[in-house]
Amino acid sequence: MNIRIFPSDEILETTVSHLPLSKSVSARVLLLGALTEGAVEPEPSQLADCDDIKVLSKALKQSKGEVTAHDSATALRLLIAYFAAKDGAEVTLTGSARLCSRPVGALVNSLRGLGADIEYAAREGFAPLHIRGCRLTGGEIDLDASASSQFASALAMIAPGLPGGLRVNLGGQIPSMPYLKMTLAMMQARGIDAHIEGYTMVVPQGAYKPVEAEVEPDWTAASYWYEMAAVSAGWITLPGMKYPDLQGDSILARIGERIGVLTNFEDGNAELSATPDMYSRLDLDVSDHPDLVPALAVTACLVGMPFHFTGVANLRIKESDRIDALGSNLRKLGFVIETDRDSMGWEGEREPIVRMPEIDPCGDHRITMAFAAAALFVPGIILLDCEVVNKSYPDFFEDLRQAGFTIVDADAPLPNPVHEE
Repeated sequence: MNIRIFPSDEILETTVSHLPLSKSVSARVLLLGALTEGAVEPEPSQLADCDDIKVLSKALKQSKGEVTAHDSATALRLLIAYFAAKDGAEVTLTGSARLCSRPVGALVNSLRGLGADIEYAAREGFAPLHIRGCRLTGGEIDLDASASSQFASALAMIAPGLPGGLRVNLGGQIPSMPYLKMTLAMMQARGIDAHIEGYTMVVPQGAYKPVEAEVEPDWTAASYWYEMAAVSAGWITLPGMKYPDLQGDSILARIGERIGVLTNFEDGNAELSATPDMYSRLDLDVSDHPDLVPALAVTACLVGMPFHFTGVANLRIKESDRIDALGSNLRKLGFVIETDRDSMGWEGEREPIVRMPEIDPCGDHRITMAFAAAALFVPGIILLDCEVVNKSYPDFFEDLRQAGFTIVDADAPLPNPVHEE
């Protein structure tokens, strides 16, 4: 579905009622639960209500035949390790065309080093995969985790079930390291002393202890509301947020000050308020927090703040090539973005907007949500394929409506008194 978005005539002041629970924590809760004897399956209300988590939850109940991860790279990577270590499982693990173009060879190679029976069904290094689960060995292996920290997380979570545990030598720069630290912390909470020594991840053999699922609101989803606060100079309440948090993206509370958004944590909520005391420019190494890049890049442009981000290479193999998607769509808003393999930036160069922008998310939920705030810059902006938000934040547009935005079908007559020139 294609939509137009118009902002309210009033200053934005809202409480976000549907902020989703953390997708990353929910995925780990599901896999750790599947690996824990006596664990009680969490209720749907205890987990993120989004497509990725529904896909993973369904797949973990299967052990034969074709299993699809659809568009979820998280599900695919965790399931590769899970099925490889599940004795007696025999599955063909597949997904969407885009997902089957995202590399998994480094994870497969490491699992094969532990005795895994995995074959590529089509292209070497990519899904679909034929997996016959068996008893894996423990020991020491090397892992090139430069494509995703989820490779290391997947190995870590199955490692307590291996004889003697596992030592993983982490080669290459690991993007999103806070997500691996999240995994290890959740394992520690379940009785496994998983940790990192230098460049080696160490996981002892052991048995997980059942714990009650506890999943907090998603900090990456919160980034779109920090964006709204910065661009609108309004006030926004995000219920249930705390700092610090297991989620690495909670660093947003500190980055927010640089883009003109103060965060006050009170009564279990994060209260966002705009301040004119923003930085003159935004220079960041985002390698630990790549999912924040769409919201931060669009925010910086909309508030007129030059920026330069390094550590973005991993964003080229997400649901879209996010660097290209951001650059092409920001140009539609008149911002000339400069990019190379591992950096992107804007130094203030502008072009005139010659037609109403149509934002193409390239199938990527984070691109759609990042550009919603552009309605404050160009009222009536068109977002294409907006249903992609179901991947992580299904109620995003409902939250926008409750905040006072008007959302209509892109082909419907324009609401009065709005008239397009």
